[in-house]
Amino acid sequence: MSPEAFTLVIITCLIAMLALGFPIAIALGLLSFGGVAYVTGNFDTALSILSTTSYEALRDYIFAVIPLFILMGEFVARSGAASDLYNSINRAMTRVPGRLAVATVLGNAVFAAVVGVSVASAAAFSRIAYPAMCREGYDKTISLGCIAGSSALGMLIPPSVLMIVWGVLTELSIGKLFMAGFVPGFALAGMYALFCVCYALFCPDLFGGREASLAKKTGYKPPPLTASELVGTFGCLALIVLVLGGIWLGWFTPTEGAGMGALLALVLAMAKGMRWHGILEVISETGRTSAPILFLLIFAQMYSRLLAIGGVGGVIKSFIFGTGLSPAMIVAAMVLVWFILGMFIDSVSIILLTVPIFAPIASTIGIDPIAYAIIGILSIEAGIITPPFGLAVFTVKACINDPDVRLGQIFLGAMPYWVMLLVLAGAIYIWPGLATWLPSVT
Repeated sequence: MSPEAFTLVIITCLIAMLALGFPIAIALGLLSFGGVAYVTGNFDTALSILSTTSYEALRDYIFAVIPLFILMGEFVARSGAASDLYNSINRAMTRVPGRLAVATVLGNAVFAAVVGVSVASAAAFSRIAYPAMCREGYDKTISLGCIAGSSALGMLIPPSVLMIVWGVLTELSIGKLFMAGFVPGFALAGMYALFCVCYALFCPDLFGGREASLAKKTGYKPPPLTASELVGTFGCLALIVLVLGGIWLGWFTPTEGAGMGALLALVLAMAKGMRWHGILEVISETGRTSAPILFLLIFAQMYSRLLAIGGVGGVIKSFIFGTGLSPAMIVAAMVLVWFILGMFIDSVSIILLTVPIFAPIASTIGIDPIAYAIIGILSIEAGIITPPFGLAVFTVKACINDPDVRLGQIFLGAMPYWVMLLVLAGAIYIWPGLATWLPSVT
């Protein structure tokens, strides 16, 4: 079978398996194993490659990063520190128009720097911010769109599971990827916050304008922060400074930073009142979350070997370059593929399926690998709020338990944030220094 025909068979089989409802790990594993067995003509050779790939993946020091950062995020999320953080930001912004929406954006930005998972941010702030917005008369579409849209910060601001997976697949420095996410991440948070302030100025009634006016007339002031809230707030900030600052300054590697972060998060959780039962729940949830990702990474590396052995990557590269598209059009085509996949599968799976193919093409057309990684993560994150199956939107809907809210409302409210994600991705393509400057000075 020619490489072109083999490529067509591989793509067709993968699409068919996903359409039939196969889990992505199973689809990748079966397809990769079967493809390697066919190419080599030997079942035992395929079995040997699979065992070698699994062993090399699991013994890799970097594999500890994912469960350790997830463990850190679980301790912070379940300790109530996220709620403390939101309350602190909210009380510090009493005179800012649309302060609850702005507090949600900024809270998501800081929470993202601890948790690193967008869905976790969406779930946490659906329970924290939505009731507060409802009490102050915010429009539901505005409220839920803000929560779903700003949750995308979870995968851009380090530590990010997507950055770790991207770094493992492309052999880029995870520390440099973390640094590359800082400027775009906080620039995006600034764009979101500015949008909320401007929108609240022009349409105050949608942002609880009447309630805010009444509170101003009566001289209402929020009560001061409690000692527990101060512990949670400063604990989150200390985690960010110590873990990410330590990685940036070279005090420890990303893996060591993740371990330190998990330990400090445990101390914070215990200071907030978490006891053995809660700690065991956190460890169990970390296992349930990280194990599927680790299996996906093993099969993704097998998939990468299949692409190399079968010549699939070369065939796709030749096809793309044969179209005569400009580099900008090639990147736009990749973004379109990410959008389409984002409607149906999760962000990690999208990276595992596409990056082994797309990253070499991007390098060939002269795009900086670090800048391309941030463009890719921004585009893939846009997929989690893209209709009809945006994962963050479904997470928000499941967490609020409000039967009057429709999915269409949340998608509509999240659209401005979707646009800003794409604007930032385009800006990084034009000015890659937005992503590459900070890693270059570390």
